[in-house]
Amino acid sequence: MPSIVPTGPRAARSLTGVAADLLSSLGGDAAELPAARSAVLIVIDGLGALQLRGHAGHARRLAALMGKKDVARTVFPSTTAAALTSTLTGVAPGEHGLVGYRTLDPAQGRLANQLNGYERDGLDPATWQRMPTVFERAAAHGRRTFAVGLAEYARSGFTAAILRGAEYVPADDTRMRVRLAYDLAAREPGSLVYCYLPEVDKAGHRYGIASEEWLAALEDVDAAFGVEPHGDVGVLVTADHGMVDVPRHRHVLLADGDPRLDGVAHLGGEPRLLHVYLAPGVDARAAARVWSAESGRAADVSTREQAIADGLFGDVHADVRARIGDVIVAARGTWAFYDDRLEDKHAQDMIGQHGSTTPEETIVPYLRLGAYAVG
Repeated sequence: MPSIVPTGPRAARSLTGVAADLLSSLGGDAAELPAARSAVLIVIDGLGALQLRGHAGHARRLAALMGKKDVARTVFPSTTAAALTSTLTGVAPGEHGLVGYRTLDPAQGRLANQLNGYERDGLDPATWQRMPTVFERAAAHGRRTFAVGLAEYARSGFTAAILRGAEYVPADDTRMRVRLAYDLAAREPGSLVYCYLPEVDKAGHRYGIASEEWLAALEDVDAAFGVEPHGDVGVLVTADHGMVDVPRHRHVLLADGDPRLDGVAHLGGEPRLLHVYLAPGVDARAAARVWSAESGRAADVSTREQAIADGLFGDVHADVRARIGDVIVAARGTWAFYDDRLEDKHAQDMIGQHGSTTPEETIVPYLRLGAYAVG
């Protein structure tokens, strides 16, 4: 059985290095980034490097910053919960514990949503996300830290999990968020400021990256970079993942009687990257063979043990191991897998998707402005 192997340039900077790059730049001893008086990290959710290059005419400011090597690679899986957490802790999902979109909470024996299920699903943000954040590390050295984002996210469990240590500053207008991040960094020497822009991702999920709505969202985000950062403030712009459009005829609908569902206790993850949790006593290797044979060219399949041995999740802590599916199913191309037994079919309306291993999903921009600008 072939392993799941993420594609793309392995030499590209990993998002797990971003936190260390920023902190080192504030100390003047970074190998990757020049020294800066203050640092701003801007994450454009859902904007892959290939999408930016392919739509450069709609993002002239951002595209002008990106040379051939100005890219980074996200983590596995290429989804927001895993990738943002890795960016802001500096470790892979196997260490921080957010290994997918919906994963098993072993203590409760049920699936939990890593983005918006903390209160509903009974997750403690302070312990479910296991590692110190870059903000906590900066604060330990006497630095002020800020997170600029939408007001609706200010008190969420996910915010408490990945932004702890930062002072949250709400701003709903896209351009205002960027200006505010620049101003905070300028007013507070030595500070670290995080700025989150989810508009492109939201438009992609709802309308697809081939839509006028997505292009409008991209243009709006690009316009936010019309203002220059102040003085010797360093600005790093990246993304958590890219995206592909999944057409209806590439939906794999899993229904009663499908042999892939034999012995399955929970079906977690998301349509592009399934975590398959098996009932006690079911052989994972046998189940993986069934998934591989039945899915054919639509997916690559690994067992949990194989995925861990291949390093897909990085180093995996003992407390995190059981959160990973017994079988992992990574959609190829533009395929997606849905549990069609569910009454709620809303997820099947989503056009733009991510989570798997294609270059469109895994390669993201790594752009430098202000004190970080090259040349």
